[in-house]
Amino acid sequence: MAHFLVRRLGILLVSLFFVITLTFFMMKALPAGPFSSEKNLPPAIMKNIEEKYHLNDPLWKQYVDHLGRVVRWDLGPSFKYPNRTVNEIINTGFPVSATIGALAVLLALVIGITAGVISALWQNKFPDYFTMILATIGFSVPSFIFAGVLQYYLSYRWNLLPAAMWGKPAQMVMPVFSLSALPTAVIARLMRAGMLEVLQQDYIKTAKAKGLSARVTIYRHCLRNAIQPVVTYLGPLVAGIFTGSFVVEYIFTIPGLGRFFVMSIQNRDYTVIMGTTVFYSLFLMVMNLLVDFAYVIIDPRIKLVDRKG
Repeated sequence: MAHFLVRRLGILLVSLFFVITLTFFMMKALPAGPFSSEKNLPPAIMKNIEEKYHLNDPLWKQYVDHLGRVVRWDLGPSFKYPNRTVNEIINTGFPVSATIGALAVLLALVIGITAGVISALWQNKFPDYFTMILATIGFSVPSFIFAGVLQYYLSYRWNLLPAAMWGKPAQMVMPVFSLSALPTAVIARLMRAGMLEVLQQDYIKTAKAKGLSARVTIYRHCLRNAIQPVVTYLGPLVAGIFTGSFVVEYIFTIPGLGRFFVMSIQNRDYTVIMGTTVFYSLFLMVMNLLVDFAYVIIDPRIKLVDRKG
Protein backbone atom coordinates (compact mmCIF):
# COMPACT_ATOMS: atom_id res chain seq x y z
CA MET A 1 0.00 0.00 0.00
CA ALA A 2 2.77 2.45 0.94
CA HIS A 3 4.74 1.71 -2.25
CA PHE A 4 1.61 2.18 -4.34
CA LEU A 5 0.79 5.50 -2.68
CA VAL A 6 4.33 6.86 -3.05
CA ARG A 7 4.46 5.84 -6.72
CA ARG A 8 1.09 7.39 -7.50
CA LEU A 9 1.98 10.61 -5.69
CA GLY A 10 5.19 10.79 -7.70
CA ILE A 11 3.25 10.35 -10.96
CA LEU A 12 0.79 13.00 -9.79
CA LEU A 13 3.54 15.55 -9.13
CA VAL A 14 5.27 14.89 -12.46
CA SER A 15 1.98 15.16 -14.36
CA LEU A 16 1.13 18.37 -12.54
CA PHE A 17 4.54 19.81 -13.43
CA PHE A 18 3.93 19.15 -17.13
CA VAL A 19 0.44 20.67 -16.91
CA ILE A 20 1.85 23.83 -15.30
CA THR A 21 4.65 24.09 -17.86
CA LEU A 22 2.51 23.48 -20.94
CA THR A 23 -0.20 25.86 -19.77
CA PHE A 24 2.30 28.63 -19.07
CA PHE A 25 4.07 28.45 -22.43
CA MET A 26 0.82 28.04 -24.36
CA MET A 27 -0.50 31.23 -22.76
CA LYS A 28 2.73 33.07 -23.57
CA ALA A 29 2.58 31.85 -27.18
CA LEU A 30 -0.67 33.70 -27.83
CA PRO A 31 -0.17 36.70 -30.12
CA ALA A 32 -1.92 39.23 -27.85
CA GLY A 33 -1.55 40.04 -24.19
CA PRO A 34 -4.09 40.49 -21.40
CA PHE A 35 -4.13 44.26 -21.90
CA SER A 36 -4.11 44.32 -25.71
CA SER A 37 -7.78 45.31 -25.80
CA GLU A 38 -6.95 48.53 -23.94
CA LYS A 39 -6.07 50.37 -27.14
CA ASN A 40 -6.48 53.87 -25.76
CA LEU A 41 -3.85 53.52 -23.05
CA PRO A 42 -0.72 55.64 -23.56
CA PRO A 43 2.52 53.65 -23.93
CA ALA A 44 3.82 54.96 -20.60
CA ILE A 45 0.78 53.67 -18.71
CA MET A 46 0.98 50.33 -20.55
CA LYS A 47 4.63 50.05 -19.54
CA ASN A 48 3.75 50.74 -15.89
CA ILE A 49 1.04 48.06 -15.99
CA GLU A 50 3.45 45.51 -17.46
CA GLU A 51 6.02 46.36 -14.78
CA LYS A 52 3.40 45.99 -12.06
CA TYR A 53 2.49 42.49 -13.20
CA HIS A 54 6.10 41.60 -14.24
CA LEU A 55 5.01 40.99 -17.84
CA ASN A 56 8.16 42.67 -19.14
CA ASP A 57 10.48 40.27 -17.29
CA PRO A 58 12.40 37.65 -19.29
CA LEU A 59 10.32 34.59 -20.10
CA TRP A 60 12.46 32.24 -18.01
CA LYS A 61 12.05 34.49 -14.96
CA GLN A 62 8.28 34.66 -15.42
CA TYR A 63 8.23 30.85 -15.62
CA VAL A 64 10.35 30.36 -12.49
CA ASP A 65 8.24 32.91 -10.58
CA HIS A 66 5.08 31.14 -11.73
CA LEU A 67 6.37 27.76 -10.54
CA GLY A 68 7.29 29.26 -7.18
CA ARG A 69 3.83 30.77 -6.75
CA VAL A 70 2.13 27.48 -7.61
CA VAL A 71 4.27 25.62 -5.05
CA ARG A 72 3.14 28.16 -2.42
CA TRP A 73 -0.40 27.97 -3.88
CA ASP A 74 -0.32 31.67 -4.60
CA LEU A 75 -1.81 31.82 -8.09
CA GLY A 76 -1.40 35.55 -8.46
CA PRO A 77 -3.75 38.46 -9.14
CA SER A 78 -6.40 38.57 -11.83
CA PHE A 79 -5.69 40.94 -14.71
CA LYS A 80 -9.36 41.68 -15.42
CA TYR A 81 -10.95 41.64 -11.95
CA PRO A 82 -9.51 44.54 -9.93
CA ASN A 83 -8.41 43.78 -6.38
CA ARG A 84 -9.15 40.05 -6.78
CA THR A 85 -6.69 37.17 -6.77
CA VAL A 86 -7.05 33.84 -8.53
CA ASN A 87 -7.20 32.13 -5.14
CA GLU A 88 -10.19 34.27 -4.17
CA ILE A 89 -11.92 33.48 -7.47
CA ILE A 90 -11.40 29.74 -6.91
CA ASN A 91 -12.53 29.96 -3.28
CA THR A 92 -15.77 31.72 -4.23
CA GLY A 93 -16.50 30.01 -7.55
CA PHE A 94 -15.59 26.39 -6.86
CA PRO A 95 -18.15 25.79 -4.06
CA VAL A 96 -20.91 26.76 -6.51
CA SER A 97 -19.50 24.46 -9.21
CA ALA A 98 -19.00 21.71 -6.63
CA THR A 99 -22.64 21.96 -5.54
CA ILE A 100 -23.90 21.61 -9.10
CA GLY A 101 -21.37 18.86 -9.87
CA ALA A 102 -22.11 16.84 -6.73
CA LEU A 103 -25.86 16.96 -7.35
CA ALA A 104 -25.35 16.00 -11.01
CA VAL A 105 -23.10 13.06 -10.08
CA LEU A 106 -25.56 11.86 -7.43
CA LEU A 107 -28.48 12.12 -9.85
CA ALA A 108 -26.53 10.33 -12.59
CA LEU A 109 -25.57 7.48 -10.24
CA VAL A 110 -29.09 6.98 -8.88
CA ILE A 111 -30.88 7.10 -12.23
CA GLY A 112 -28.11 5.40 -14.24
CA ILE A 113 -27.63 2.44 -11.88
CA THR A 114 -31.39 1.93 -11.51
CA ALA A 115 -31.96 2.12 -15.26
CA GLY A 116 -29.08 -0.27 -15.96
CA VAL A 117 -30.35 -2.86 -13.48
CA ILE A 118 -33.91 -2.65 -14.81
CA SER A 119 -32.66 -2.94 -18.38
CA ALA A 120 -30.58 -6.03 -17.59
CA LEU A 121 -33.31 -7.80 -15.62
CA TRP A 122 -35.84 -7.24 -18.44
CA GLN A 123 -33.41 -7.85 -21.29
CA ASN A 124 -34.95 -7.59 -24.78
CA LYS A 125 -38.26 -6.44 -23.34
CA PHE A 126 -40.01 -3.08 -23.27
CA PRO A 127 -38.19 -1.70 -20.15
CA ASP A 128 -34.86 -2.61 -21.76
CA TYR A 129 -35.69 -0.95 -25.08
CA PHE A 130 -37.17 2.12 -23.39
CA THR A 131 -34.21 2.76 -21.07
CA MET A 132 -31.66 2.18 -23.83
CA ILE A 133 -33.49 4.60 -26.15
CA LEU A 134 -33.36 7.25 -23.43
CA ALA A 135 -29.69 6.42 -22.82
CA THR A 136 -28.92 6.84 -26.51
CA ILE A 137 -30.62 10.24 -26.53
CA GLY A 138 -28.73 11.32 -23.42
CA PHE A 139 -25.48 10.09 -24.93
CA SER A 140 -26.03 11.87 -28.25
CA VAL A 141 -27.32 15.29 -27.17
CA PRO A 142 -24.62 17.72 -25.88
CA SER A 143 -25.20 19.30 -22.50
CA PHE A 144 -25.49 22.85 -23.86
CA ILE A 145 -28.23 21.79 -26.32
CA PHE A 146 -30.04 19.94 -23.56
CA ALA A 147 -29.71 23.04 -21.39
CA GLY A 148 -31.18 25.24 -24.14
CA VAL A 149 -34.14 22.89 -24.65
CA LEU A 150 -34.89 22.79 -20.92
CA GLN A 151 -34.54 26.54 -20.68
CA TYR A 152 -36.90 27.12 -23.61
CA TYR A 153 -39.70 24.80 -22.49
CA LEU A 154 -39.51 24.85 -18.69
CA SER A 155 -38.88 28.58 -18.45
CA TYR A 156 -39.99 30.55 -21.50
CA ARG A 157 -42.87 28.37 -22.72
CA TRP A 158 -44.32 26.92 -19.50
CA ASN A 159 -42.87 29.31 -16.90
CA LEU A 160 -42.18 26.47 -14.45
CA LEU A 161 -38.60 27.27 -13.46
CA PRO A 162 -36.35 30.36 -13.39
CA ALA A 163 -34.45 30.82 -16.63
CA ALA A 164 -31.07 31.59 -15.04
CA MET A 165 -29.16 32.96 -12.04
CA TRP A 166 -28.30 31.18 -8.79
CA GLY A 167 -29.34 31.06 -5.14
CA LYS A 168 -32.69 29.26 -4.98
CA PRO A 169 -33.30 25.47 -5.17
CA ALA A 170 -35.50 25.95 -8.23
CA GLN A 171 -32.55 27.55 -10.05
CA MET A 172 -30.50 24.36 -9.60
CA VAL A 173 -32.89 22.01 -11.39
CA MET A 174 -32.11 22.73 -15.03
CA PRO A 175 -28.30 23.01 -14.63
CA VAL A 176 -28.15 19.75 -12.68
CA PHE A 177 -30.29 17.86 -15.20
CA SER A 178 -28.28 19.33 -18.08
CA LEU A 179 -25.00 18.14 -16.60
CA SER A 180 -26.29 14.71 -15.55
CA ALA A 181 -27.80 13.68 -18.92
CA LEU A 182 -24.62 12.31 -20.51
CA PRO A 183 -23.16 10.53 -17.44
CA THR A 184 -26.57 9.02 -16.68
CA ALA A 185 -26.63 7.46 -20.15
CA VAL A 186 -23.06 6.15 -19.81
CA ILE A 187 -23.69 4.70 -16.34
CA ALA A 188 -26.91 3.00 -17.52
CA ARG A 189 -25.04 1.31 -20.37
CA LEU A 190 -22.14 0.27 -18.14
CA MET A 191 -24.46 -1.06 -15.47
CA ARG A 192 -26.54 -3.00 -17.97
CA ALA A 193 -23.45 -4.65 -19.49
CA GLY A 194 -22.05 -5.45 -16.05
CA MET A 195 -25.31 -6.93 -14.79
CA LEU A 196 -25.74 -9.11 -17.89
CA GLU A 197 -22.22 -10.46 -17.45
CA VAL A 198 -22.62 -11.13 -13.73
CA LEU A 199 -26.02 -12.79 -14.13
CA GLN A 200 -24.37 -15.47 -16.29
CA GLN A 201 -21.78 -16.37 -13.65
CA ASP A 202 -21.88 -19.75 -11.91
CA TYR A 203 -22.07 -18.31 -8.41
CA ILE A 204 -25.29 -16.51 -9.32
CA LYS A 205 -26.79 -19.76 -10.57
CA THR A 206 -25.63 -21.44 -7.35
CA ALA A 207 -27.27 -18.71 -5.25
CA LYS A 208 -30.54 -19.21 -7.11
CA ALA A 209 -30.27 -22.98 -6.70
CA LYS A 210 -29.88 -22.56 -2.93
CA GLY A 211 -33.25 -20.83 -2.84
CA LEU A 212 -32.11 -17.25 -2.29
CA SER A 213 -34.71 -14.70 -3.29
CA ALA A 214 -34.19 -12.60 -6.39
CA ARG A 215 -33.83 -9.46 -4.28
CA VAL A 216 -31.07 -10.94 -2.11
CA THR A 217 -29.29 -12.38 -5.14
CA ILE A 218 -29.32 -9.05 -6.98
CA TYR A 219 -28.42 -6.73 -4.11
CA ARG A 220 -25.95 -8.95 -2.29
CA HIS A 221 -24.21 -10.80 -5.12
CA CYS A 222 -24.84 -9.00 -8.43
CA LEU A 223 -24.55 -5.30 -7.69
CA ARG A 224 -21.16 -5.37 -5.96
CA ASN A 225 -19.48 -7.02 -8.95
CA ALA A 226 -21.52 -5.35 -11.69
CA ILE A 227 -20.87 -1.86 -10.34
CA GLN A 228 -17.08 -2.03 -10.77
CA PRO A 229 -17.11 -0.55 -14.32
CA VAL A 230 -19.17 2.34 -12.92
CA VAL A 231 -16.55 2.92 -10.22
CA THR A 232 -13.88 2.99 -12.93
CA TYR A 233 -15.91 5.67 -14.69
CA LEU A 234 -16.25 7.80 -11.55
CA GLY A 235 -12.90 9.54 -12.02
CA PRO A 236 -13.55 10.66 -15.62
CA LEU A 237 -17.18 11.29 -14.67
CA VAL A 238 -16.30 13.84 -12.01
CA ALA A 239 -13.81 15.48 -14.36
CA GLY A 240 -16.38 15.58 -17.15
CA ILE A 241 -19.04 17.00 -14.86
CA PHE A 242 -16.83 19.82 -13.64
CA THR A 243 -15.28 20.67 -17.00
CA GLY A 244 -18.63 20.29 -18.73
CA SER A 245 -20.12 22.77 -16.30
CA PHE A 246 -18.16 25.60 -17.99
CA VAL A 247 -20.70 26.09 -20.77
CA VAL A 248 -23.73 25.22 -18.62
CA GLU A 249 -22.75 27.77 -16.00
CA TYR A 250 -22.32 30.36 -18.71
CA ILE A 251 -25.76 29.57 -20.19
CA PHE A 252 -27.55 29.82 -16.84
CA THR A 253 -25.45 32.78 -15.58
CA ILE A 254 -24.23 30.79 -12.58
CA PRO A 255 -21.31 32.40 -10.68
CA GLY A 256 -19.31 29.18 -10.62
CA LEU A 257 -15.67 28.63 -11.41
CA GLY A 258 -16.52 27.41 -14.92
CA ARG A 259 -18.07 30.74 -15.84
CA PHE A 260 -14.96 32.58 -14.65
CA PHE A 261 -12.85 30.22 -16.74
CA VAL A 262 -14.84 30.90 -19.92
CA MET A 263 -14.73 34.65 -19.33
CA SER A 264 -10.99 34.53 -18.60
CA ILE A 265 -10.39 32.95 -22.01
CA GLN A 266 -12.36 35.72 -23.67
CA ASN A 267 -10.50 38.37 -21.66
CA ARG A 268 -7.08 36.68 -22.01
CA ASP A 269 -6.77 36.73 -18.24
CA TYR A 270 -3.61 34.60 -18.11
CA THR A 271 -3.42 34.09 -14.38
CA VAL A 272 -7.03 32.93 -14.08
CA ILE A 273 -6.64 30.55 -17.03
CA MET A 274 -3.43 29.04 -15.67
CA GLY A 275 -4.69 28.93 -12.08
CA THR A 276 -7.99 27.22 -12.86
CA THR A 277 -6.26 24.77 -15.22
CA VAL A 278 -3.82 23.75 -12.50
CA PHE A 279 -6.62 23.51 -9.96
CA TYR A 280 -8.83 21.30 -12.13
CA SER A 281 -5.88 19.13 -13.15
CA LEU A 282 -4.97 18.53 -9.52
CA PHE A 283 -8.60 17.84 -8.72
CA LEU A 284 -8.84 15.24 -11.52
CA MET A 285 -5.65 13.48 -10.44
CA VAL A 286 -6.81 13.26 -6.83
CA MET A 287 -10.19 11.88 -7.93
CA ASN A 288 -8.51 9.16 -10.01
CA LEU A 289 -6.39 8.23 -7.00
CA LEU A 290 -9.48 7.97 -4.81
CA VAL A 291 -11.13 5.72 -7.39
CA ASP A 292 -8.25 3.25 -7.04
CA PHE A 293 -8.84 3.12 -3.30
CA ALA A 294 -12.59 2.71 -3.85
CA TYR A 295 -11.87 -0.57 -5.65
CA VAL A 296 -10.53 -2.07 -2.43
CA ILE A 297 -13.64 -1.01 -0.50
CA ILE A 298 -16.01 -2.51 -3.07
CA ASP A 299 -14.02 -5.68 -3.75
CA PRO A 300 -11.59 -6.76 -0.97
CA ARG A 301 -9.98 -9.24 -3.38
CA ILE A 302 -8.30 -6.30 -5.14
CA LYS A 303 -5.04 -5.25 -3.53
CA LEU A 304 -3.15 -2.02 -4.13
CA VAL A 305 0.42 -3.11 -4.69
CA ASP A 306 3.25 -1.99 -6.88
CA ARG A 307 4.57 -4.08 -9.79
CA LYS A 308 7.13 -5.89 -7.65
CA GLY A 309 4.31 -6.91 -5.29
